[in-house]
Amino acid sequence: MKAKRRAKRVTRSKAGGAARGPKKKAKSARSKRAAAVPTASASSQDAELQAAVLRRLLEHLDERKDVQNIELMILAGFCRNCLSRWWVEAALERGVELDVEGARKKVYGMPYDEWKSRHQPPATEDQLRRFEQAQRRGG
Repeated sequence: MKAKRRAKRVTRSKAGGAARGPKKKAKSARSKRAAAVPTASASSQDAELQAAVLRRLLEHLDERKDVQNIELMILAGFCRNCLSRWWVEAALERGVELDVEGARKKVYGMPYDEWKSRHQPPATEDQLRRFEQAQRRGG
């Protein structure tokens, strides 16, 4: 037992631990979070960045009309329709009226029925099977 304690002390002193005196207290998780609380301008900048990222995501999805919603659901667990619903939910949380069709127009860049007739073929049997499997996995 004493040998183990001695070995620990030697290891600490080589690493600069106990031999130099008491360790500095590590910042608690709470103090780290408090230090990371954004100021009003940082919060505004973060909101601008989030908006830019959403715009880029929508542009990317618009450029990739070949990527079907069912494939997004299978692989990522969300699709363009999910984005539309999230947009409506965010609007409602902020007291802004927005219906699903209005949100879909923002996400799809056109009315949903038009996008669907132009770009969304019927799901294949394989896609439907994989979608069901993903739903069972919780995807």
